[in-house]
Amino acid sequence: MKTRKLITAGIISAGLTFGVVAQAAHEETQVEMKDVPEAAQTTIKDKAGSDQILRIEKETRKGKECYEAVVNKDGKETGILVDSSGKYLGTHDAKAEHKEKGEKDEH
Repeated sequence: MKTRKLITAGIISAGLTFGVVAQAAHEETQVEMKDVPEAAQTTIKDKAGSDQILRIEKETRKGKECYEAVVNKDGKETGILVDSSGKYLGTHDAKAEHKEKGEKDEH
């Protein structure tokens, strides 16, 4: 019986540890456009076009530095993701991403 409790405790501990590590693997820090590498700025501006850039976040994803520009596209917050060399990585619904993370809606 003790062995079963130890195994259960070990599994729970591993799960909690993995959750904390996974959360730390994706950090975001708000930055100014001037602080973004020039190549990334160019791609962000190109992809944003005439859409208003609401904020820019510096992120670490899978150990790599990248930038997410959140733009107002047709009344929705859309995230434009680029790496530090300016490579376009895609777009996504930025508001949905923040809700998934349990962040409070500030708008």
